[in-house]
Amino acid sequence: MAFQKAVKGTALIGGGAIATVFGLSQFSQYRNKHGALVQVQAAEGAPVRKDHLPTREQQILALQTSGEFDVLVIGGGATGCGCALDAATRGLKTALLERDDFSSGTSSRSTKLIHGGVRYLQKAIMKLDFEQYRMVKEALEERAHLLQSAPHLSAPLPIMLPIYKWWQLPYYWVGIKLYDLVAGSQCLKSSYVLTKSRALELFPMLRKDKLVGAIVYYDGQHNDARMNLAIALTAARYGAATANYTEVRHLLKSADTGSGQQRVCGVHCRDVLTGKEFDVRAKCVINATGPFTDSVRKMDDEEVPNICQPSAGVHIVMPGYYSPDNMGLLDPATSDGRVIFFLPWEKMTIAGTTDSPTDVTSHPIPTEEDINFILSEVRNYLGADVEVRRGDVLAAWSGIRPLVTNPDSKDTQSISRNHVVTVSDSGLITIAGGKWTTYRAMARDTIDAAIQEHNLKAGSCKTMGLQLEGAQDWSPTLYIRLVQDYGLESEVAQHLASTYGDKAFEVAKIAQVTGKRWPIVGKRLVSEFPYIEAEVVYGVKEYARTAVDMISRRTRLAFLNVQAAEEALPRIVDIMGKELNWCEQKKKEQLETAKTFLYYEMGYKVKTDQLTDRSEISLVPSDIERYKKRFRMFDKDKKGFITILDVQRVLESISVQMDENTLHEILNEVDLNKNGQVELNEFLQLMSAIQKGRVSGSRLAVLMKSAEENLRRREAIPVDRSGGGL
Repeated sequence: MAFQKAVKGTALIGGGAIATVFGLSQFSQYRNKHGALVQVQAAEGAPVRKDHLPTREQQILALQTSGEFDVLVIGGGATGCGCALDAATRGLKTALLERDDFSSGTSSRSTKLIHGGVRYLQKAIMKLDFEQYRMVKEALEERAHLLQSAPHLSAPLPIMLPIYKWWQLPYYWVGIKLYDLVAGSQCLKSSYVLTKSRALELFPMLRKDKLVGAIVYYDGQHNDARMNLAIALTAARYGAATANYTEVRHLLKSADTGSGQQRVCGVHCRDVLTGKEFDVRAKCVINATGPFTDSVRKMDDEEVPNICQPSAGVHIVMPGYYSPDNMGLLDPATSDGRVIFFLPWEKMTIAGTTDSPTDVTSHPIPTEEDINFILSEVRNYLGADVEVRRGDVLAAWSGIRPLVTNPDSKDTQSISRNHVVTVSDSGLITIAGGKWTTYRAMARDTIDAAIQEHNLKAGSCKTMGLQLEGAQDWSPTLYIRLVQDYGLESEVAQHLASTYGDKAFEVAKIAQVTGKRWPIVGKRLVSEFPYIEAEVVYGVKEYARTAVDMISRRTRLAFLNVQAAEEALPRIVDIMGKELNWCEQKKKEQLETAKTFLYYEMGYKVKTDQLTDRSEISLVPSDIERYKKRFRMFDKDKKGFITILDVQRVLESISVQMDENTLHEILNEVDLNKNGQVELNEFLQLMSAIQKGRVSGSRLAVLMKSAEENLRRREAIPVDRSGGGL
């Protein structure tokens, strides 16, 4: 059945025809193919939010034994989980299948912003594009909802636009004020203008020369993967049978008794973890697979044209000292016309670009060219006294934005983030396009369409104002109770409260005793991050089934520092192995798979490529001689290489203790040919790379320099001042 719905800034496709309509979407009313208004019938009773979260095994069993579902959603990203939550809260019998982990795709690789789209508003005004205006207005309304529904995972963020030309000041000021105006009562905080001195006070790293002033406006920021997971867990608590690692192999179809048309009536799927295959029947199947939208549509009809046009956004993570703790920076017009952002996140700094057209739907590997472009743009905005080093890139990733194709557009930059709901002749509902911020509105429109198309008995949307997992009893001071009641470090307690909300107490309860005076409980996975071992145990309860799930989405280590993530992996695999009964071979496979993920998808490859056995040595002769002398302090036997034993001997002479495993890791970072020793040439390559800024934070370099200085100080102490002699 074809339909047209009055939707705010949404293009709807029914029976193959596209109709873009503007109106209000707060009512469950539609015009059918004859133009008659149809009122959706309300379901009996209201769903109850469960205290108990079903296990994954129970969810898989429910998929196999619960009979026909009203709605089955394919895709566990923000939109798919949003659809499952919307359907479940309306009282519909709901299932959700994700072939990987929840938020494993685009939804965990975003800019972390909850925003209306400043540049979309600019385009709407410049081109008098009413559709883009309505999209921005809806996004700003949804921004407010998202901040309210999970306040522990999100917060307003001031963002600075530095101004370097006088004429830009009134131009951008008018644009930003219009952004505030369009938000209306949902405006987070009013934007304001800063003088040059005040801008430098708030953002001291900023380039000073030619700076005129700055404009600050507010958008939201969130922990995207955790937000996605919170939506999925909330849907599960409302009764949705949600299962990750469950792959759809093909769609099931049956003949419609009225028209004789083949109708989609479910899916044939496979449990990726066990290999078991089974059917799941449903009255309505929803395709919410983001970049993979067209592959599912072609399961329904091989001849259907593509509607998804992917666009890649590359992001890098740098140390927190590159930006203030609570102030972002945005340049709406870089040297190549793209937007670049520079944002504090999880005590680090994210920098990245938007809108690079791509032909792939899998997440591309960030290249050295991508990273260098971002670094060059960052250098344009930071002062000369801030050295932007290639070695300070701690992680890098690329995310695919599943934009909807507009036949008239020349590139992805001219495509807005409007979402499209389509209904195929066989009844497959597809939701495509849109943006993270509007996931709830997208889900609402999709379920409204499903109810109408498949004559489902359900009430109106109930997700506006609904609090997500962890939000119900959360407060900004909740972390204090965690410190007082359990003896957690303050930093760890704040992290748990901002990640799990009121569920942080469940994590604290299973935290191990440290054996120290303080903290009493909470063993860290790595020293410089507040993630603790108890989170791994709790992550398994939150459906984590691989080490990659744990380092990238239950914790965010892989997105913050790939080396720290690799360091934490052995312990994570050990804990998960106990929880999931992994054999030694399975643990080894998980470790290798996670390392491969870090190497290719999170930028470890481009990081390690900065120091290879082919790296040039570009040191002046005096530096070469100085570094050779330092090397010989360790290579007393003049072998031409140093081993763990050499390093241990020097450390013992200056009364420094370090365990053998740590020393092995330190040498392995520099051992380019992996022969268990560091040769003089490898050491000179390391020092050359450090001087160029291509490598930073080398533990071996710091250790050797520190040891050299200690030995020199000891040799410089005169006998009559040392307490010795006659």
